[in-house]
Amino acid sequence: MAIRIATRGSALARWQAEHVRTLLLAAASTSSPEPDLDVEIVVVSTQGDRDKTTPLGVLGGKGVFVKEVQAALLDGRADIAVHSGKDLPGLTPAELVIGAVPPRADPSDALVGSSLADLPDGGVVATGSIRRKAQLASLRPDLRFEELRGNIDTRLAKASDFDAIVMASAALDRLALSPPAVHRLPVDLMVPQVAQGALAIECRDDDSTTKLHLAAIEDADARLVFDAERAFLSELGGDCDLPVAAHATLDGSDVELTAIVANHSGSTVLRESRRGEHGLSLGRSVARYLLDDAGGSSLLDRT
Repeated sequence: MAIRIATRGSALARWQAEHVRTLLLAAASTSSPEPDLDVEIVVVSTQGDRDKTTPLGVLGGKGVFVKEVQAALLDGRADIAVHSGKDLPGLTPAELVIGAVPPRADPSDALVGSSLADLPDGGVVATGSIRRKAQLASLRPDLRFEELRGNIDTRLAKASDFDAIVMASAALDRLALSPPAVHRLPVDLMVPQVAQGALAIECRDDDSTTKLHLAAIEDADARLVFDAERAFLSELGGDCDLPVAAHATLDGSDVELTAIVANHSGSTVLRESRRGEHGLSLGRSVARYLLDDAGGSSLLDRT
């Protein structure tokens, strides 16, 4: 049997696809002494990769990194798609499902170039993320921000042009990169993007054979917190263009979820933390609280 993996062409995306390939082959070798499994990688060019300068909000949000990869699944060019979980929009095609979430990497954000405390007054931080800008502005209203997009190497090469840039810690770890002056921000200080550090592996809902292979590489704990965070995002309305973030952890059988909804300037940051046994309902309830009771809906109305 052959499984074709659709992925973006960046170094990080290729690493993630190769990682999933390794997981699938290892699982197959465990289940059968002579596994008949071949895993191929299909590289797909996305709008987000082709246009490295236009702000993501103008391009159409984070879906610009996944739509063409999902299209490869839908038209049969591939059997699974590997995404950075943080790139998935809140709403995805009904014909596709998340077949597996492997063990999660560090979900935190990292400042490259300076610690938050050591940034000078009026310092310039470069990032293309409205979530990162809003939270940093809330913590340090004096900071100024510049747009920065491109692959990991491109962004790191430009780090010296600014007082700091912001990266996902997981990206640095996966590519074994050690730029000078890396300062990881605690997740309670800088709430990560939904599903940051997680890999989301999609397949067609009617492909039962591929689903079985993906089930073998699922991490149950990672999936529980992934689903809780995704439920929060979906309840907000999918691709709301406000800065939003959520981070879930497990405490025994309970899921603990902290989430925020902010305005773009960071002058208003609505935050809620709750725990419960059912991650999906917990994510939805936190979203409804922030929208209906804490005033998040009025922030939506202003955008």
